[in-house]
Amino acid sequence: MIEVQPYAVMLIPIILGLIEVAKVLRMPKRFAPLLAVILGILAGIFYVESESLPHSILIGIALGLSSVGLYSSTKNIIPEERKKQKEEE
Repeated sequence: MIEVQPYAVMLIPIILGLIEVAKVLRMPKRFAPLLAVILGILAGIFYVESESLPHSILIGIALGLSSVGLYSSTKNIIPEERKKQKEEE
């Protein structure tokens, strides 16, 4: 079973923030998921303590994909909230 240290989960919003910085620097939005996975793999290899390289890469992929999911869900929730606020006015 793969154990992910609690501090590794804190890397998800950090990856998300780095992706947002890349977008501000004019990176095409379509490359955001790829960049997230790459950053996740790098974080898994260099930051998360693991017993083997494949394990670190797997954790990194999970971190990158989780950050993409966080971005996607946040992006979908915010327009819904704005729509509800306009309907209430």
